[in-house]
Amino acid sequence: MTRVFAAALALLLAAPAAPMAETAAQTVATGDLGLVIERATGSVLLVDQSDRAALARIGGLGDLSHASLVYSPDERFAYVFGRDGGLTKVDIVTRQIAARVMQAGNSIGGAISDDGKLVAVSNYEPGGVHIFDADTLEMVADIPTGSKTIGLVDAPGRRFVFSLWDAGETWIADLSGEVPQITKIPGIGKNPYDALITANGRTYIAGLFGEDGLTALDLWDDTPTPIRVLPGYGRGERQLPVYKMPHLEGWALTGRDFVLPAVGHHQVLWIDAATLTESGRTDTHGQPVFAMARPDGRQVWVNFAHPLNDTVQVIDTVTKQVIHQFKPGPAVLHMEFTPRGHQVWISVRDAGKVMIYDTRSFEKIGEIDADSPSGIFFTARAHRTGL
Repeated sequence: MTRVFAAALALLLAAPAAPMAETAAQTVATGDLGLVIERATGSVLLVDQSDRAALARIGGLGDLSHASLVYSPDERFAYVFGRDGGLTKVDIVTRQIAARVMQAGNSIGGAISDDGKLVAVSNYEPGGVHIFDADTLEMVADIPTGSKTIGLVDAPGRRFVFSLWDAGETWIADLSGEVPQITKIPGIGKNPYDALITANGRTYIAGLFGEDGLTALDLWDDTPTPIRVLPGYGRGERQLPVYKMPHLEGWALTGRDFVLPAVGHHQVLWIDAATLTESGRTDTHGQPVFAMARPDGRQVWVNFAHPLNDTVQVIDTVTKQVIHQFKPGPAVLHMEFTPRGHQVWISVRDAGKVMIYDTRSFEKIGEIDADSPSGIFFTARAHRTGL
């Protein structure tokens, strides 16, 4: 009897082993993954940081000539904003499109709410912002502006902040209730072209294309009012033709300073984060497009507009001096640091490569074939405000 009981107990304990093993085999960890935009083919390339390898290509995403994306809080879904107005929800676990809508004629990026429930898209045509349920991609709000909208970011409290190119205004859309509450802030400046928000969600800074300088808003203020930053920078100097607009979402906050690309000048600008006054300038190889901080803040990596877009410079944030310069290849479009900053991945469009460098030795440690790569987005972005 004892033997029979022991045998039955052994079978009972062993029974769950097969399903558990099967479940474990199907588990996919997403924390080490990322997506690379392949702009020429309307596809994204799923990559693994640790293996420095491509895992899969997902196509059918439309016009990705100026595309960006955000991640759901669980890092499973990417929401890809296409230039043609397409919003695509990509499942990086099953490696396929989960949903897709054509929501406008010309789009310029988007954001996801802090609770991960809403996805907002910024539109050039017909203008305004469309807001969607993150699960179903059903539209839940339409915010017309009568203007091209730019600089759309998420802010704490289920809010979105964006600026109006034509009107020179910034709007705050509060979606915490059943009906969107809109706060309109005029006097931002002429033709805001891009914007950033600090990681704590307090400071929103819009870059101005129609005039020198930038404009900041303190979102902790009950009634935010425009604060002019670097008014008249570059005045009296010869401004160069702008071949590619700088991207402020690639901004850097390093210790006490913001580091921002100058418009129409071969410089990056240093701004004291507490006083919003100029604290320095660094001359650069060309017109900067992205000025991006390594996660520890010790370095800023800068790439440049055509025709000098084969080069990357590294600036030391203590001395504000260029400490390294190299040429990854033709048409460097974007850079992305691994979450702790030991590597940087660089898209080199015309070489058809994503190149990977050690950020301390500057040694090239790998490369991945990609079809006209541009934006690189690791899943760690899911946990950061404004990205």
